[in-house]
Amino acid sequence: MYKAILFDLDGTLTASGEGITKSVQYALSKMGIEEPDLQKLEGFVGPPLMEQFQRYAGFSEADARRAVEYYRERYATVGIYENYPYEGIEQLLGTLKERGYLLAVASSKPEYFVNQVLDYFRLTSYFDVIVGSEMNGCRTRKAEVIAEALRRLGFSNKRKQVIMVGDKEHDVYGAREEGLDCVAVSYGYGTQEELAQAEPLKIVSSVRELEDFFL
Repeated sequence: MYKAILFDLDGTLTASGEGITKSVQYALSKMGIEEPDLQKLEGFVGPPLMEQFQRYAGFSEADARRAVEYYRERYATVGIYENYPYEGIEQLLGTLKERGYLLAVASSKPEYFVNQVLDYFRLTSYFDVIVGSEMNGCRTRKAEVIAEALRRLGFSNKRKQVIMVGDKEHDVYGAREEGLDCVAVSYGYGTQEELAQAEPLKIVSSVRELEDFFL
């Protein structure tokens, strides 16, 4: 029986693709790379940015770090608000709290921005713990974020009572690395192919299906 649920943020609680991809587009442009097709940048939604800039553009670690700084120039002032909660998310969170679940956010996004997003959409009060990465690039791997969420919840030794919910393969793999089950949502930014290959406990296609799973 699960007692605590960890939620990814981007692509799971909120549809943040526009703000993230436009901020990546801005950063790439500052680095001399023009990418007019935002769909090609959706792979940046969810995974650690440094890693994605290196993978996408072949940047060195130093150049990837500079690209992240450019990204934050736009994201911190504009991109963070090009975002909205998925329909039914607030109702789901309220229902889960009423049923006695402990709720947490476990995101690879910097914790400072995670708190800003949740505050802006008035979702903060639903969560017992909110964990993200550090602004200096530490704790970006999903498994590291999950481990910290477990520590703050006091569930490091009760992992069978905790489940992760996310929309990308790295959510599934990070949960598995930390000994957790994972439910994947296909309404976010992960492809059906990558989610199926990652083999989560279950794949759901809507917030309503996610609610049905827990209730």
